[in-house]
Amino acid sequence: MKSVQKIDLGLTGYDELFMNDAERKENKLPRIYDIPLSEIDDFPDHPFKVKLDEDMDQLVQSIKERGIITPVTLRPKEDGRYEIVSGHRRKKACELAGFDTVKAEVREMTRDEAIILMVESNLQRSVILPSEKAFSYKMRLEAMNRQGQRTDLTSGPVVPKFSRDALGDKAEESGRQVSRYIRLTELIPELLDLVDEGRIAFRPAVELSYLQKEEQGALLEQIAYADATPSLAQAIKLKRFSQDGKLNNEVIESIMSEEKPNQREKINIKYAEARRFIPASVPYEKTGEYILKALEYYHRYQERQKSRNDAR
Repeated sequence: MKSVQKIDLGLTGYDELFMNDAERKENKLPRIYDIPLSEIDDFPDHPFKVKLDEDMDQLVQSIKERGIITPVTLRPKEDGRYEIVSGHRRKKACELAGFDTVKAEVREMTRDEAIILMVESNLQRSVILPSEKAFSYKMRLEAMNRQGQRTDLTSGPVVPKFSRDALGDKAEESGRQVSRYIRLTELIPELLDLVDEGRIAFRPAVELSYLQKEEQGALLEQIAYADATPSLAQAIKLKRFSQDGKLNNEVIESIMSEEKPNQREKINIKYAEARRFIPASVPYEKTGEYILKALEYYHRYQERQKSRNDAR
């Protein structure tokens, strides 16, 4: 079995939680401060989402009852304020709980050291969205390369320039899988949301990331219109047409209309044919809604006609 190198993230350990200031100083640990929430800024381009969900509700209730158990980690800014590095959910929970301050350790660190700590502390979470992995892997790899071949948060041994394989070893992923995740950062936000929601599978999403932004936008419209997302085979075909410079709306519609394995039978309506019955004021993304309303009106008309015929 492949051995995984443990990384010292500099996170607060269990024994450290109950040390007083003197004990922390003796053990060369940062002091814990009560920092006003109003003086703390979010981490720039923070890739991890802070959701107001059931887990957040539970965290808020826990903080109301027991307070912050694990302090957040901050780094001082040049303007006298603080930047949060680790603990974005705890900070938000304190705000929702009505607190004015949060317990925090303040650590001097460079921007790149902060990025590595921010990413690695959040990767400990049990549930991580594909978009969160994508942008965090990209940020971490860039930071590690800029650092000058550092292996951890301390001045470790000098090694050759960081590769995706090295990052994969630390993240317990293959280098190829790291590359695939980083490719997802090339998707437009709307398509990436569909990946997070599970509507677009991971491997097709990687292939779609090679499409030009305008092509991705056209695909998004077709997904909304057809209420279907591309399979891996369709995504590969879309990529090939894009690389050949032959991908347009008609090609996208043709590929997306292809029947997929285990796909439910669908009624296909050519957009070009339907468009002549739809007012020009109706935007493309509202086409499906317009057709459904038209069918509803036609159904009512038929019902009225049937009632009149029955009354004769």
